[in-house]
Amino acid sequence: MSLFTTCCRGLYSCQWKRSRNARTSKSACFWFSFLTLITLLSVCWMYICLVTSNDREDVNWKGFIKLKRWVNWFMVLIIVSAVLTSYCVLLLLFALFQVALREPLNLHWLHKCLLVLSLLFISLGIIGISLQWMREWPTVPLSLQATAPFLQFGAVGSLVLLSPFVFEGFHMAKSKWSRFLMASLCAVVSAAVLLCPLLIHSPCLIDHSDLPPKPKLIGHRGAPMLAPENTMMSFRKSLQCGVTAFETDVQISKDRIPFLMHDHHSGFLRRTTDVKKKFAHTDFNASTELSWTDLKSLNAGEWFLQTDPFRSLSQLSAEDKEEARNQSVASLLQLLQLAKSHNVSVIFDLYSPDQKNDTVDVIRTILMSELDPSLVLWLPPTERDYVKKAAPGLVHVYDNEHDMFQNGGNHLNRQYNKLNAEQIRHLVGQNVMVNVWVVNESWLFSLLWCAGVSSVTTNACHLLKDLRQPNWIMARRTYAVVWITVDVVSVVLMVGVYLLQRKRRCCPTKGSVCPNHNKEDKNQRNIRMMH
Repeated sequence: MSLFTTCCRGLYSCQWKRSRNARTSKSACFWFSFLTLITLLSVCWMYICLVTSNDREDVNWKGFIKLKRWVNWFMVLIIVSAVLTSYCVLLLLFALFQVALREPLNLHWLHKCLLVLSLLFISLGIIGISLQWMREWPTVPLSLQATAPFLQFGAVGSLVLLSPFVFEGFHMAKSKWSRFLMASLCAVVSAAVLLCPLLIHSPCLIDHSDLPPKPKLIGHRGAPMLAPENTMMSFRKSLQCGVTAFETDVQISKDRIPFLMHDHHSGFLRRTTDVKKKFAHTDFNASTELSWTDLKSLNAGEWFLQTDPFRSLSQLSAEDKEEARNQSVASLLQLLQLAKSHNVSVIFDLYSPDQKNDTVDVIRTILMSELDPSLVLWLPPTERDYVKKAAPGLVHVYDNEHDMFQNGGNHLNRQYNKLNAEQIRHLVGQNVMVNVWVVNESWLFSLLWCAGVSSVTTNACHLLKDLRQPNWIMARRTYAVVWITVDVVSVVLMVGVYLLQRKRRCCPTKGSVCPNHNKEDKNQRNIRMMH
């Protein structure tokens, strides 16, 4: 036990010998409170990083735009955040052990510096999301619909485990106000944790008989975890996942040939082709600066093997890697012909500064392919009147409910965090086909499955296709019974811990007598002496 005490003291305060002054100063109490706050913030920050990992490619893409170098910046963020969270949690545990062992809480100055740096890192992360990635914040409350029931169970368990330390601090407090403050804070936190299920609403709290059909899968740029995005190999791989539609991005070449490419900013070919090798002294800023012959000559697969953007190369065979290495830029016509041969739909964005003329070229290519018009899901919002006249059989997809209902449509395409479960169910109830993008994580797919979406656009079709049911589903009545039982058991355990600690402080040894009993004995002796 003495060795454990020495280790805790040394790791927390870097003092391996017990100080003569065993009292905890006000400054030490402040740093203990600061450590508790930073630990809670770091855990919350780690949670934010994990639930936003569904869109990690956006972070890496923004980093590429600014630095012109493809690095998995999101993975770096996850690693740093995990180290930071682990450090804070361990340090807080050492502090709690110090309290239990009645050791002074003299935090070393190095820990103080690291905690301040941790606060700075978390603050910069939150500011960065707010300024550069604001659309990601709605994902956090959405994720709670999938995790809140289990986070509540974990929080209840934490209350029980931490209660001995809290009660020990309560008994050690000397002033009545300190005890009152600790008791009030403990009561408020406990009530919030124990009663928060009253506010938990998740679409997966339903009976199994009410579970909607599994959403269909749409391959986002094909299957970009298994092959270079927007290449023919990528779309062929997505067919193995059973996708019902190809999602892609279309641009127009100098000689008016529609081709597949997502990036459309300055240096738009640099990320996914070897354009810097083929055209070393030229930086292309628009698709119309290159002919289709130039585009076909570019290698569109080597970058995938060099950067491993999804950390998925280990899943590929040697034959797959060789095929990926030899991919080139694909044309829209090639994709339409592939869709025709497999009876698969196609949906795409049209990146173009000249939407009117480029729409004409795209429609001409669609008609040339002889693909069933009902398999083309027209998403570009401009030139719809022309499209309806030139190709009346196309299915029009809208990115907002107002335009969809105004034009008599029934296909909606929205980002996954722009619709809640009630809105999805209402739209599906009106026979609207609701597709959401981009969904890669199983927890998010499960949540949207419970909500009833018609389909999802995904990078991870090979993972989602194997899900036979949502990650979890529970009848609301069953959940109510479970959380009430857990709450009651936890309250009984905490009351038991409190009474046990009080008894031990009152009677520390087997032969000792409680202070109250001593007081009663003295009173009785005084009475006998008076007689």
